[in-house]
Amino acid sequence: MHSDIIPSTPPAAAAAEKHEEEEEEEEEGGRGTWKHAAFHVATTIATPAAYAPLPFALASLGWPLGVTSLVSGTLATWYSSLLIASLWKWNGKKHITYRELAESIFGFWGYWSVALFQQVASLGNNIAIQIAAGSSLKAVYKYFREDGSLTLQHFIMFFGAFELVLSQLPDIHSLRWVNALCTFSTIGFAATTIGVTIYDGKKTDRNSISYSLQGSSSRKTFRAFNALAIIAFSFGDAMLPEIQNTMREPARKNMYKGVSAAYSVIILSYWQLASCGYWAFGSEVQPYILSSLSVPEWTIVMANLFAVIQISGCYQIYCRPTYAYFEENMLSSKATGRYPLRKYLVRLIFTSIYMALITLIAAAMPFFGDFVSICGAIGFTPLDFVFPSVAYLKAGRMPKDAKCRLSMQLLNFAISTWFSVVAVLGCIGAVKFIIEDIKTYKFFHDM
Repeated sequence: MHSDIIPSTPPAAAAAEKHEEEEEEEEEGGRGTWKHAAFHVATTIATPAAYAPLPFALASLGWPLGVTSLVSGTLATWYSSLLIASLWKWNGKKHITYRELAESIFGFWGYWSVALFQQVASLGNNIAIQIAAGSSLKAVYKYFREDGSLTLQHFIMFFGAFELVLSQLPDIHSLRWVNALCTFSTIGFAATTIGVTIYDGKKTDRNSISYSLQGSSSRKTFRAFNALAIIAFSFGDAMLPEIQNTMREPARKNMYKGVSAAYSVIILSYWQLASCGYWAFGSEVQPYILSSLSVPEWTIVMANLFAVIQISGCYQIYCRPTYAYFEENMLSSKATGRYPLRKYLVRLIFTSIYMALITLIAAAMPFFGDFVSICGAIGFTPLDFVFPSVAYLKAGRMPKDAKCRLSMQLLNFAISTWFSVVAVLGCIGAVKFIIEDIKTYKFFHDM
Protein backbone atom coordinates (compact mmCIF):
# COMPACT_ATOMS: atom_id res chain seq x y z
CA MET A 1 0.00 0.00 0.00
CA HIS A 2 1.11 3.55 -0.70
CA SER A 3 0.76 4.48 2.95
CA ASP A 4 3.49 1.96 3.78
CA ILE A 5 6.07 3.79 1.70
CA ILE A 6 5.30 7.35 2.90
CA PRO A 7 8.41 8.38 4.82
CA SER A 8 7.79 9.20 8.46
CA THR A 9 9.30 12.26 10.12
CA PRO A 10 12.73 11.38 11.58
CA PRO A 11 12.78 11.39 15.39
CA ALA A 12 15.44 14.13 15.52
CA ALA A 13 13.46 16.36 13.17
CA ALA A 14 10.25 15.73 15.12
CA ALA A 15 12.00 16.63 18.37
CA ALA A 16 13.41 19.81 16.84
CA GLU A 17 10.00 20.73 15.45
CA LYS A 18 8.36 20.17 18.82
CA HIS A 19 11.08 22.24 20.52
CA GLU A 20 10.50 25.08 18.06
CA GLU A 21 6.75 24.95 18.71
CA GLU A 22 7.34 25.08 22.46
CA GLU A 23 9.71 28.03 22.07
CA GLU A 24 7.19 29.81 19.86
CA GLU A 25 4.39 29.20 22.40
CA GLU A 26 6.64 30.44 25.23
CA GLU A 27 7.48 33.60 23.29
CA GLU A 28 3.78 34.26 22.68
CA GLY A 29 2.98 33.93 26.37
CA GLY A 30 4.02 36.23 29.19
CA ARG A 31 6.82 35.81 31.68
CA GLY A 32 4.98 36.42 34.93
CA THR A 33 4.34 33.83 37.66
CA TRP A 34 1.27 33.53 39.89
CA LYS A 35 3.16 35.58 42.49
CA HIS A 36 3.50 38.43 39.99
CA ALA A 37 -0.22 38.11 39.27
CA ALA A 38 -0.93 38.39 43.00
CA PHE A 39 1.25 41.52 43.22
CA HIS A 40 -0.53 43.13 40.25
CA VAL A 41 -4.06 42.23 41.41
CA ALA A 42 -3.44 43.23 45.04
CA THR A 43 -1.85 46.51 43.91
CA THR A 44 -4.77 47.23 41.60
CA ILE A 45 -7.53 46.46 44.11
CA ALA A 46 -6.23 46.83 47.67
CA THR A 47 -5.16 50.46 47.60
CA PRO A 48 -5.48 52.95 50.46
CA ALA A 49 -7.70 54.98 48.14
CA ALA A 50 -9.99 51.92 47.90
CA TYR A 51 -10.29 50.74 51.48
CA ALA A 52 -9.66 53.98 53.40
CA PRO A 53 -13.31 55.04 52.69
CA LEU A 54 -14.77 51.70 53.84
CA PRO A 55 -15.39 52.77 57.49
CA PHE A 56 -17.30 55.78 56.09
CA ALA A 57 -19.32 53.43 53.87
CA LEU A 58 -20.24 51.29 56.90
CA ALA A 59 -21.19 54.45 58.81
CA SER A 60 -23.54 55.38 55.96
CA LEU A 61 -25.23 51.96 56.00
CA GLY A 62 -25.10 50.90 59.64
CA TRP A 63 -23.68 47.66 61.04
CA PRO A 64 -26.05 45.00 59.60
CA LEU A 65 -26.38 46.33 56.05
CA GLY A 66 -22.79 47.62 55.95
CA VAL A 67 -21.17 44.31 56.94
CA THR A 68 -23.49 42.35 54.63
CA SER A 69 -22.64 44.63 51.69
CA LEU A 70 -18.90 44.40 52.38
CA VAL A 71 -18.83 40.60 52.66
CA SER A 72 -21.08 40.05 49.63
CA GLY A 73 -19.01 42.54 47.59
CA THR A 74 -15.82 40.64 48.47
CA LEU A 75 -17.23 37.23 47.52
CA ALA A 76 -18.93 38.51 44.36
CA THR A 77 -15.79 40.14 42.96
CA TRP A 78 -13.60 37.17 43.88
CA TYR A 79 -16.00 34.94 41.97
CA SER A 80 -16.21 37.41 39.06
CA SER A 81 -12.42 37.62 38.83
CA LEU A 82 -12.18 33.84 38.53
CA LEU A 83 -14.84 33.94 35.78
CA ILE A 84 -12.80 36.46 33.78
CA ALA A 85 -9.65 34.37 34.27
CA SER A 86 -11.50 31.28 33.01
CA LEU A 87 -12.40 33.05 29.74
CA TRP A 88 -8.72 33.25 28.77
CA LYS A 89 -8.61 31.76 25.23
CA TRP A 90 -12.26 30.72 25.67
CA ASN A 91 -12.70 30.42 21.87
CA GLY A 92 -9.15 29.28 21.12
CA LYS A 93 -7.83 32.82 20.72
CA LYS A 94 -5.89 34.76 23.32
CA HIS A 95 -7.61 38.00 24.40
CA ILE A 96 -4.93 40.33 25.74
CA THR A 97 -7.19 43.23 26.77
CA TYR A 98 -10.60 43.59 28.38
CA ARG A 99 -11.83 45.29 25.20
CA GLU A 100 -10.81 42.36 22.99
CA LEU A 101 -12.40 39.85 25.34
CA ALA A 102 -15.67 41.81 25.26
CA GLU A 103 -15.54 42.04 21.46
CA SER A 104 -15.02 38.29 21.10
CA ILE A 105 -18.17 37.62 23.16
CA PHE A 106 -20.49 40.54 22.39
CA GLY A 107 -19.08 41.95 19.16
CA PHE A 108 -18.73 45.63 18.25
CA TRP A 109 -20.89 46.98 21.08
CA GLY A 110 -19.09 44.87 23.65
CA TYR A 111 -15.75 46.36 22.60
CA TRP A 112 -16.86 49.98 22.80
CA SER A 113 -18.93 49.54 25.97
CA VAL A 114 -16.00 48.07 27.85
CA ALA A 115 -13.66 50.70 26.37
CA LEU A 116 -15.96 53.42 27.73
CA PHE A 117 -16.36 51.88 31.19
CA GLN A 118 -12.64 51.15 31.40
CA GLN A 119 -11.73 54.73 30.60
CA VAL A 120 -14.23 56.06 33.16
CA ALA A 121 -12.81 53.65 35.76
CA SER A 122 -9.22 54.54 34.86
CA LEU A 123 -9.71 58.31 34.89
CA GLY A 124 -11.96 58.38 37.96
CA ASN A 125 -9.71 56.03 39.91
CA ASN A 126 -6.59 58.05 39.13
CA ILE A 127 -8.28 61.33 40.08
CA ALA A 128 -9.28 59.78 43.43
CA ILE A 129 -5.80 58.31 43.87
CA GLN A 130 -4.11 61.63 43.17
CA ILE A 131 -6.31 63.38 45.74
CA ALA A 132 -5.53 60.65 48.29
CA ALA A 133 -1.79 60.82 47.57
CA GLY A 134 -1.80 64.61 47.88
CA SER A 135 -3.69 64.39 51.18
CA SER A 136 -1.20 61.86 52.58
CA LEU A 137 1.84 63.88 51.45
CA LYS A 138 0.36 67.04 52.97
CA ALA A 139 -0.24 65.21 56.28
CA VAL A 140 3.43 64.15 56.37
CA TYR A 141 4.53 67.69 55.51
CA LYS A 142 2.36 69.20 58.27
CA TYR A 143 3.90 66.82 60.81
CA PHE A 144 7.36 68.26 60.12
CA ARG A 145 6.29 71.80 59.17
CA GLU A 146 3.10 72.67 61.03
CA ASP A 147 3.22 76.28 59.84
CA GLY A 148 4.25 75.36 56.28
CA SER A 149 2.71 77.27 53.39
CA LEU A 150 2.39 74.41 50.87
CA THR A 151 -1.20 73.46 50.04
CA LEU A 152 -2.89 70.23 48.98
CA GLN A 153 -2.64 71.36 45.35
CA HIS A 154 1.17 71.53 45.57
CA PHE A 155 1.37 67.91 46.73
CA ILE A 156 -1.07 66.76 44.06
CA MET A 157 1.26 68.30 41.48
CA PHE A 158 4.36 66.71 43.06
CA PHE A 159 2.72 63.29 42.90
CA GLY A 160 1.67 63.87 39.28
CA ALA A 161 5.28 64.69 38.33
CA PHE A 162 6.50 61.46 39.95
CA GLU A 163 3.86 59.42 38.11
CA LEU A 164 4.94 61.01 34.84
CA VAL A 165 8.41 59.51 35.38
CA LEU A 166 6.97 56.04 36.13
CA SER A 167 4.75 56.33 33.04
CA GLN A 168 7.81 56.00 30.81
CA LEU A 169 8.15 52.32 31.79
CA PRO A 170 6.91 50.28 28.82
CA ASP A 171 4.24 47.90 30.20
CA ILE A 172 2.61 46.27 33.22
CA HIS A 173 5.24 43.52 33.47
CA SER A 174 7.96 46.16 33.84
CA LEU A 175 6.13 47.32 37.00
CA ARG A 176 6.30 43.91 38.71
CA TRP A 177 8.91 44.89 41.32
CA VAL A 178 7.25 48.26 41.88
CA ASN A 179 4.02 46.36 42.52
CA ALA A 180 5.77 43.89 44.81
CA LEU A 181 6.84 46.86 46.96
CA CYS A 182 3.30 48.23 46.70
CA THR A 183 1.81 44.93 47.92
CA PHE A 184 4.02 44.99 51.03
CA SER A 185 3.06 48.64 51.50
CA THR A 186 -0.60 47.57 51.38
CA ILE A 187 0.02 45.21 54.28
CA GLY A 188 2.03 47.89 56.10
CA PHE A 189 -0.68 50.50 55.59
CA ALA A 190 -3.45 48.16 56.72
CA ALA A 191 -1.55 46.95 59.80
CA THR A 192 -0.50 50.46 60.85
CA THR A 193 -3.91 52.04 60.25
CA ILE A 194 -5.82 49.24 62.01
CA GLY A 195 -3.45 49.46 64.98
CA VAL A 196 -3.73 53.25 65.28
CA THR A 197 -7.51 53.08 64.80
CA ILE A 198 -7.88 50.62 67.70
CA TYR A 199 -5.51 52.74 69.83
CA ASP A 200 -7.50 55.93 69.14
CA GLY A 201 -10.77 54.10 69.69
CA LYS A 202 -9.71 52.87 73.13
CA LYS A 203 -8.56 56.34 74.19
CA THR A 204 -11.91 57.86 73.14
CA ASP A 205 -14.83 58.05 75.55
CA ARG A 206 -16.96 55.23 74.19
CA ASN A 207 -20.16 56.80 75.50
CA SER A 208 -19.64 59.72 73.13
CA ILE A 209 -19.54 57.47 70.04
CA SER A 210 -22.80 57.17 68.11
CA TYR A 211 -23.55 54.55 65.48
CA SER A 212 -26.91 55.95 64.41
CA LEU A 213 -27.39 57.09 60.81
CA GLN A 214 -27.11 60.85 60.48
CA GLY A 215 -29.39 63.37 58.74
CA SER A 216 -32.90 63.41 57.34
CA SER A 217 -34.50 60.34 55.79
CA SER A 218 -33.67 61.54 52.26
CA ARG A 219 -30.04 62.25 53.22
CA LYS A 220 -29.75 58.81 54.82
CA THR A 221 -31.04 57.28 51.58
CA PHE A 222 -28.58 59.16 49.38
CA ARG A 223 -25.71 58.35 51.74
CA ALA A 224 -26.66 54.67 51.52
CA PHE A 225 -26.62 54.86 47.70
CA ASN A 226 -23.24 56.58 47.90
CA ALA A 227 -21.89 53.89 50.25
CA LEU A 228 -22.84 51.06 47.90
CA ALA A 229 -20.84 52.77 45.14
CA ILE A 230 -17.88 53.22 47.50
CA ILE A 231 -17.89 49.47 48.27
CA ALA A 232 -18.07 48.71 44.53
CA PHE A 233 -15.09 51.04 43.98
CA SER A 234 -13.08 49.36 46.72
CA PHE A 235 -13.08 46.09 44.74
CA GLY A 236 -12.44 47.72 41.38
CA ASP A 237 -10.16 45.83 39.01
CA ALA A 238 -10.81 46.66 35.39
CA MET A 239 -7.46 45.22 34.27
CA LEU A 240 -7.67 41.43 34.73
CA PRO A 241 -7.16 40.35 31.07
CA GLU A 242 -4.26 42.83 30.74
CA ILE A 243 -2.67 41.33 33.86
CA GLN A 244 -3.33 37.76 32.69
CA ASN A 245 -1.57 38.57 29.42
CA THR A 246 1.68 38.95 31.40
CA MET A 247 1.40 35.39 32.80
CA ARG A 248 3.43 32.44 31.59
CA GLU A 249 1.62 29.22 30.72
CA PRO A 250 -0.53 27.79 32.16
CA ALA A 251 -1.87 31.35 32.28
CA ARG A 252 -5.33 30.38 33.53
CA LYS A 253 -4.02 28.33 36.45
CA ASN A 254 -1.46 31.00 37.39
CA MET A 255 -4.18 33.64 37.34
CA TYR A 256 -6.48 31.56 39.57
CA LYS A 257 -3.71 31.25 42.15
CA GLY A 258 -2.69 34.89 41.84
CA VAL A 259 -6.26 36.19 42.24
CA SER A 260 -6.91 33.95 45.25
CA ALA A 261 -3.65 34.99 46.92
CA ALA A 262 -4.48 38.66 46.33
CA TYR A 263 -7.96 38.24 47.80
CA SER A 264 -6.47 36.68 50.91
CA VAL A 265 -4.60 39.96 51.47
CA ILE A 266 -7.77 41.92 50.64
CA ILE A 267 -9.94 40.05 53.16
CA LEU A 268 -7.34 40.41 55.92
CA SER A 269 -7.10 44.16 55.35
CA TYR A 270 -10.56 45.28 54.17
CA TRP A 271 -12.79 43.65 56.74
CA GLN A 272 -10.63 44.57 59.73
CA LEU A 273 -10.06 48.19 58.69
CA ALA A 274 -13.72 48.79 57.82
CA SER A 275 -15.05 47.37 61.09
CA CYS A 276 -12.32 48.87 63.31
CA GLY A 277 -12.69 52.32 61.74
CA TYR A 278 -16.45 52.37 62.20
CA TRP A 279 -16.14 50.98 65.76
CA ALA A 280 -13.54 53.61 66.74
CA PHE A 281 -15.20 56.75 65.36
CA GLY A 282 -18.81 55.79 64.72
CA SER A 283 -20.93 58.07 62.57
CA GLU A 284 -18.27 60.83 62.65
CA VAL A 285 -15.66 58.82 60.75
CA GLN A 286 -14.18 60.74 57.80
CA PRO A 287 -14.35 59.59 54.13
CA TYR A 288 -10.54 59.12 54.23
CA ILE A 289 -9.87 57.18 57.44
CA LEU A 290 -6.44 58.74 58.02
CA SER A 291 -8.13 62.13 58.48
CA SER A 292 -9.89 60.71 61.57
CA LEU A 293 -6.67 59.54 63.27
CA SER A 294 -4.96 61.77 65.82
CA VAL A 295 -2.38 59.96 67.99
CA PRO A 296 0.35 58.76 68.05
CA GLU A 297 1.39 61.13 65.26
CA TRP A 298 4.51 59.26 64.09
CA THR A 299 2.47 56.16 63.27
CA ILE A 300 0.02 58.29 61.26
CA VAL A 301 2.99 59.63 59.29
CA MET A 302 4.13 56.05 58.65
CA ALA A 303 0.64 55.04 57.46
CA ASN A 304 0.54 58.02 55.09
CA LEU A 305 3.93 57.09 53.62
CA PHE A 306 2.77 53.50 53.09
CA ALA A 307 -0.31 54.93 51.36
CA VAL A 308 1.72 57.04 48.92
CA ILE A 309 4.04 54.15 48.01
CA GLN A 310 1.13 51.78 47.38
CA ILE A 311 -0.91 54.32 45.45
CA SER A 312 1.96 55.07 43.07
CA GLY A 313 1.87 51.52 41.66
CA CYS A 314 -1.92 51.32 41.40
CA TYR A 315 -1.99 54.63 39.53
CA GLN A 316 0.34 53.20 36.90
CA ILE A 317 -1.72 50.08 36.25
CA TYR A 318 -4.82 52.16 35.65
CA CYS A 319 -2.97 54.43 33.21
CA ARG A 320 -2.14 51.51 30.95
CA PRO A 321 -5.46 50.99 29.09
CA THR A 322 -5.38 54.65 28.03
CA TYR A 323 -1.73 54.43 27.01
CA ALA A 324 -2.30 51.16 25.14
CA TYR A 325 -5.30 52.52 23.25
CA PHE A 326 -3.31 55.60 22.23
CA GLU A 327 -0.28 53.60 21.12
CA GLU A 328 -2.40 51.13 19.12
CA ASN A 329 -3.92 53.97 17.12
CA MET A 330 -1.08 56.49 16.91
CA LEU A 331 2.12 54.48 16.57
CA SER A 332 2.74 52.33 13.49
CA SER A 333 5.37 49.58 13.57
CA LYS A 334 7.04 50.95 10.41
CA ALA A 335 7.49 54.40 11.87
CA THR A 336 8.80 53.12 15.21
CA GLY A 337 11.15 50.69 13.45
CA ARG A 338 12.61 53.45 11.29
CA TYR A 339 12.76 56.04 14.08
CA PRO A 340 13.12 54.22 17.45
CA LEU A 341 13.29 57.45 19.45
CA ARG A 342 9.94 58.57 18.01
CA LYS A 343 8.07 56.05 20.19
CA TYR A 344 9.64 57.40 23.39
CA LEU A 345 9.09 61.02 22.38
CA VAL A 346 5.43 60.43 21.50
CA ARG A 347 4.92 58.51 24.77
CA LEU A 348 6.47 61.38 26.73
CA ILE A 349 4.21 63.95 25.04
CA PHE A 350 1.03 61.90 25.48
CA THR A 351 1.73 60.88 29.08
CA SER A 352 2.49 64.52 29.92
CA ILE A 353 -0.89 65.61 28.52
CA TYR A 354 -2.68 62.80 30.38
CA MET A 355 -0.93 63.59 33.67
CA ALA A 356 -1.58 67.33 33.34
CA LEU A 357 -5.31 66.68 32.79
CA ILE A 358 -5.69 64.33 35.78
CA THR A 359 -3.63 66.63 38.02
CA LEU A 360 -5.70 69.66 37.03
CA ILE A 361 -9.03 67.96 37.83
CA ALA A 362 -7.73 66.52 41.13
CA ALA A 363 -6.35 69.90 42.22
CA ALA A 364 -9.48 71.82 41.17
CA MET A 365 -12.02 69.47 42.81
CA PRO A 366 -10.33 67.57 45.66
CA PHE A 367 -13.53 65.85 46.81
CA PHE A 368 -12.10 62.40 47.45
CA GLY A 369 -15.25 60.57 48.58
CA ASP A 370 -17.32 61.86 45.66
CA PHE A 371 -14.88 60.71 42.99
CA VAL A 372 -14.59 57.32 44.70
CA SER A 373 -18.35 56.77 44.60
CA ILE A 374 -19.03 58.00 41.05
CA CYS A 375 -16.07 56.00 39.73
CA GLY A 376 -17.38 52.89 41.52
CA ALA A 377 -20.88 53.39 40.16
CA ILE A 378 -20.13 54.19 36.51
CA GLY A 379 -16.78 52.49 35.97
CA PHE A 380 -16.13 49.53 38.23
CA THR A 381 -19.61 48.14 38.88
CA PRO A 382 -20.28 47.30 35.19
CA LEU A 383 -16.78 45.89 34.65
CA ASP A 384 -16.25 43.94 37.87
CA PHE A 385 -19.74 42.72 38.75
CA VAL A 386 -22.08 42.84 35.75
CA PHE A 387 -19.88 42.06 32.74
CA PRO A 388 -18.11 38.91 34.09
CA SER A 389 -21.41 37.21 34.99
CA VAL A 390 -23.12 38.08 31.70
CA ALA A 391 -20.05 37.27 29.60
CA TYR A 392 -19.68 33.84 31.18
CA LEU A 393 -23.32 33.05 30.42
CA LYS A 394 -22.98 34.30 26.82
CA ALA A 395 -19.75 32.36 26.24
CA GLY A 396 -21.54 29.10 27.10
CA ARG A 397 -18.91 27.90 29.56
CA MET A 398 -21.45 26.26 31.87
CA PRO A 399 -20.80 22.96 33.74
CA LYS A 400 -22.28 19.81 32.20
CA ASP A 401 -24.07 18.74 35.38
CA ALA A 402 -27.66 20.06 35.17
CA LYS A 403 -28.00 21.07 38.85
CA CYS A 404 -24.61 22.75 38.92
CA ARG A 405 -25.36 24.54 35.64
CA LEU A 406 -28.72 25.84 36.91
CA SER A 407 -27.17 27.04 40.19
CA MET A 408 -24.44 28.88 38.33
CA GLN A 409 -26.90 30.47 35.91
CA LEU A 410 -29.06 31.72 38.80
CA LEU A 411 -26.01 33.04 40.68
CA ASN A 412 -24.69 34.90 37.63
CA PHE A 413 -28.12 36.34 36.90
CA ALA A 414 -28.55 37.50 40.52
CA ILE A 415 -25.10 39.17 40.62
CA SER A 416 -25.56 40.98 37.30
CA THR A 417 -29.09 42.17 38.17
CA TRP A 418 -28.37 43.36 41.70
CA PHE A 419 -25.18 45.21 40.81
CA SER A 420 -26.84 46.87 37.83
CA VAL A 421 -29.24 48.36 40.39
CA VAL A 422 -26.27 49.32 42.61
CA ALA A 423 -24.65 51.14 39.66
CA VAL A 424 -27.75 53.27 39.10
CA LEU A 425 -28.32 54.02 42.80
CA GLY A 426 -24.64 54.75 43.38
CA CYS A 427 -24.52 57.14 40.47
CA ILE A 428 -27.54 59.05 41.82
CA GLY A 429 -25.95 59.37 45.27
CA ALA A 430 -22.54 60.38 43.91
CA VAL A 431 -23.90 63.08 41.60
CA LYS A 432 -25.97 64.58 44.45
CA PHE A 433 -22.97 64.90 46.77
CA ILE A 434 -20.69 66.29 44.03
CA ILE A 435 -23.27 69.04 43.36
CA GLU A 436 -23.44 69.78 47.11
CA ASP A 437 -19.65 69.98 47.42
CA ILE A 438 -19.29 72.27 44.41
CA LYS A 439 -21.80 74.64 46.07
CA THR A 440 -19.95 74.48 49.41
CA TYR A 441 -16.31 74.72 48.28
CA LYS A 442 -14.51 76.88 45.75
CA PHE A 443 -12.40 75.38 43.00
CA PHE A 444 -8.79 74.58 44.10
CA HIS A 445 -9.97 74.50 47.73
CA ASP A 446 -7.23 73.46 50.16
CA MET A 447 -9.04 70.57 51.86
